[in-house]
Amino acid sequence: MNSNERLRLPWAGRDTFACSWLDRVQLLEEVVSTQEEAKKLAENGAPEGTSVRAEEQTGGRGRMGRKWHSPRGKGIWISIVLRPELPLSLTPQLTLLAGVAVCTAIREVTGVQAGIKWPNDLLAGGRKICGILLESSLREGGLHYCIAGIGIAVNLTEEDYPQELKSIGTSLLIEGGGIPVDRTVLTEAVLTELEYLYILYSEQGFKPIRELWESMSVTLGRQVCYNTPEGRCEALAVGLDDNGGLLLKDRTGAVMSVLSGEIEMI
Repeated sequence: MNSNERLRLPWAGRDTFACSWLDRVQLLEEVVSTQEEAKKLAENGAPEGTSVRAEEQTGGRGRMGRKWHSPRGKGIWISIVLRPELPLSLTPQLTLLAGVAVCTAIREVTGVQAGIKWPNDLLAGGRKICGILLESSLREGGLHYCIAGIGIAVNLTEEDYPQELKSIGTSLLIEGGGIPVDRTVLTEAVLTELEYLYILYSEQGFKPIRELWESMSVTLGRQVCYNTPEGRCEALAVGLDDNGGLLLKDRTGAVMSVLSGEIEMI
């Protein structure tokens, strides 16, 4: 069974699913950050599934405040408004859900066999091809909304990357043998997969998302380094827990869960 066949198993309506989020995309030429534009829309009551896509970001960012390289006309830089009925502690599951959606869309549209690195990156050929940033807003009583930011390096060439990113970044164009990708087609596929999985998640919980994520992971079964209060440690990545944390088995056989932070695959 290939990954595409497996994706269709959890929900019988997948093949006839019509994405309602495609009509809620705002395409802008240049923004500082699609995250900030989507937040403004969310604060003004924009419905779930509203998204902001930009041709270029001048101040795009990734996790931990890192700058996100977003050149004009080369990638998909998009942020989506979500209004999940979840406790804040479970919102990391949405990052994993988004990873599955993007990975599936990339594989189906381009044939590039991307894989998911916990918690929020997609890799191809061992280099980063996509990053996902989930930011939450709280109000009295709990979660108000989330913004899911997705940045996909689509048609960047090697020359489009600054020197410091050449060894760690790649694109669908590069990994696909120089064949350009239609960004509109891929955007529509990403949003369709994302809405489909989001509904599946609301109906069936995290279990099917976890199974799909594990089937696409490039982290599981690998030795990884991670930070602890005592310093850097090594362990084997063995799975996800029920909250979306990464399960790590150390040299003694003890298993612990890491809910946040970064890992380095060895």
